[in-house]
Parts: sequence; structure tokens; C-alpha cells
Amino acid sequence: MESILAFIKSVNSFLWDGPMLVLLLFTHLYFTFHLKFIQKDIKKAIKLSVSTDSDHCGNASSFSTLTTTLAATLGTGNIVGISTAIALGGPGAVFWCWITGIFGMATTYAECYLGMKYRQKKADGTYVGGPMYALEYGLHNKPLAVVFSVATLLAAFGMGCSTQARSITDATSHIGLSPYISGILTAFVIGLVIVGGVKSIQKICMTLVPAMGAFYILACIIILFLNIKYLPDAIKVIFTSAFMPKAIAGGMIGGSLKTAARYGISRGLFTNEAGLGSAAIAASDSHTCNIKNQSLVSMSATFWDTVVMCAITGLVIISTILKSPASIEGLSMSELTNAAFGQIPHVGVKLLNIALIAFAAATLIGWSYFGEKAVEYLIGPKGLSIYRLIYILMIFFGSVMTLDLVWESADLINALMAIPNLIVLLLLRKEVKH
Repeated sequence: MESILAFIKSVNSFLWDGPMLVLLLFTHLYFTFHLKFIQKDIKKAIKLSVSTDSDHCGNASSFSTLTTTLAATLGTGNIVGISTAIALGGPGAVFWCWITGIFGMATTYAECYLGMKYRQKKADGTYVGGPMYALEYGLHNKPLAVVFSVATLLAAFGMGCSTQARSITDATSHIGLSPYISGILTAFVIGLVIVGGVKSIQKICMTLVPAMGAFYILACIIILFLNIKYLPDAIKVIFTSAFMPKAIAGGMIGGSLKTAARYGISRGLFTNEAGLGSAAIAASDSHTCNIKNQSLVSMSATFWDTVVMCAITGLVIISTILKSPASIEGLSMSELTNAAFGQIPHVGVKLLNIALIAFAAATLIGWSYFGEKAVEYLIGPKGLSIYRLIYILMIFFGSVMTLDLVWESADLINALMAIPNLIVLLLLRKEVKH
């Protein structure tokens, strides 16, 4: 196991210390300028996401596709991911994560636009789409479409499943529940939803996502109010650390520009998935015929996920550390948020654990949907039953895996999924309109 982990770390070190950072940032910046800073239309995007108007051209409402996307992205990356990014890359990682979200909104729009443009109508009248269909029917590259679909399937088992299951295990360990019992219970509960199929998944997401998002933001606002005197310094250290050429010390004290960017961007991709193409899979299920409007709706998911949620989590963690440096002593790199929530008397850490479980459960449900679409593309509906069974088993195995292996595997699979998606985005870039 140690040799496997070492190999994955070496591959990630190569990919994320240079090529992936450059490719993602270039794509984000290109589409930001190509689409004339489409981020300015976020108000319209939010309004469209809750609109009841529809031209009924697909399978699901725009709000349903948005909540399915958010269910997959509003996961433990917003809590555990930001915590590990800060621990490994310093406070500056928050800045790079935030930047990834702002400019990544344009990439999300572009990938959803192409995914919907090349979506295909099935015999039963429903639609399927996403990067694999843009690769096959737009770029006429079936092998690359297969690579993307296989990577999506691996991501569903890894980032969408194992990391979330492990986070639930960590949260339930505080009440003395063993990883094995936690894994069995999680697999059973999530399995009941997954077996219900796409409609069941969408219904749960539409209920769970708005409630858990509001709950978490409210808790963070309370903590920021408690830390209000330290907010200016927290903002200052985030921006100064983001451009520090060399680390003045390891870990939380301050990372270098390279480490801040490496962990900020990779965790940013983990949380908002801009550049992965997953949002395009959900968008293609929408029943609107208006490609531009649905792409705007999907773009708003990146806004909520990273520009709002990750930024507020980063401020909560860093302001708490500035207020009480001793509060993080003895905590692992994934537990920095615990110190912040511990400021809410008696119930703070319990509230955080509830939030972690809810976020992770939503992501498990949302990513099972993306995995289903990958399987459907690769071998058709006949493979869905076997996929669901394997996915449920992976929830259990993820619950007992080591945290290091879980996160490093997620970074590697993210890269494998992002590369073919970014290729089709850049080669078909002129087809994306605003």
C-alpha cells in the first residue's frame, strides 16, 4: 500500500506542480475573455435557476440539474478540502481556490454549452449528454470519449464515493462509531436512494442541497461574527501568502506561491469541478432547449460552491487560527475547521459533524448519477445494476481507507478526467457562444 501511495504522489507531484495548473488556469482565463467576462451575468444565472418557466425539451428542470450538480460539488471539499489545502499550502491556498472558482465559472458555462449542444435523444425520448458526447459527435473522437467516460467512472468511485465515505467515517468516529459500522450504515442508506434511480436522486438533491447549504452558511456567519476583529488580518494574510515566493515556515504559518497555487487550485477543482465536465452531464438532462440559459444556470453552481462556500470556510479557519493559534494543536490537516466550530459553545463540533455527514451524503448521491451516465455511455443501461452494486460496495471500502490514499487518488483521477474534457473545450472553443 505504501508503494502505491508513493507512486500516486509522484504522479500527482508532476501533474499538479505544473501541467494541470497551467492548463486549467489558461482554460479558465481563455473562456473568461472569449465570453466577455460572462461572470457578470451571475444575477441572471441565479434568477434562471429558480425560474418555473420551461420549454420542456429534456428530462429535468433547470433547478433539478443545478441541485444535482451542487449535490456532487458541495461536498467535503468545501470543509475538509479547504482545511487540507490550508494545512499543506498555507493561507494563500484560499486565494487560489477562490480564483479557480471565479474564472472557473466561464469554463463551467463552456463545458455545459458543448455538452448540451451535442446531447443525444434516446429511444424513450429522454436526453443524455456531456463531454463524452461532445468528444464523439463534435470532435469525432470516440477513443477520447471512452477515456473520459472511464475516468468519470473512476472519479465516481474515488472522488465522489471514497473521499465522501471516509469523511462520514471521520465525523461519526467522534461518537465512537467504528469505521466498519459507519461504512455499512452509509452504504445501506445511500444504496436505498441509488437503487431508486435518477428520479429518486434528483428528488433527494432538490430537498437536501438548499437546506444543508443554508445551515452551513448560517453557522459560518456566527463564527465570523465571533472572529470579527480578526477578519481584516485574515483577508490580508490570504492575499499576501498567495504570492509569497518562498515559504517562511511549513504548513499553516505560510506556504510558498507554488504550494499555495498547487493545493488551492487542485482543491478548487475538487470542490467546484470546473474543467472536469461533470456539470455538463447534469446540464444535458435539463428539459430546456435554451442552451445558453441552462449553461448560465450550471455556471451558478460554481459560484455558490467556490466563490461563496469555499471562501467563507477559508475565512472561518484562518480567522480562528489568528485568534487562537493554540486551538489547532493536535489536530490533523483535515480537522482545522473543528477548531473554528469549537467556538460555538457545546454544539459547535456536533453541528460541523452533522454538516459533514450531510454534505458527504449529498455528494455520494450526486456522483452516483454521474457514474451512471458514464456506464450508460460505455455499455448501455444493462450495466447500471452492476454499477450500483459496486458503487454501494465502494462506499464501504472508502469508509475504511487511509485518508492520504483517498485524497491522493482523488487528485490523480481528477486530472485523468479533466484532460480529455479540456481538450474538447479548447478544440471546439469557437463553437461556444454567449
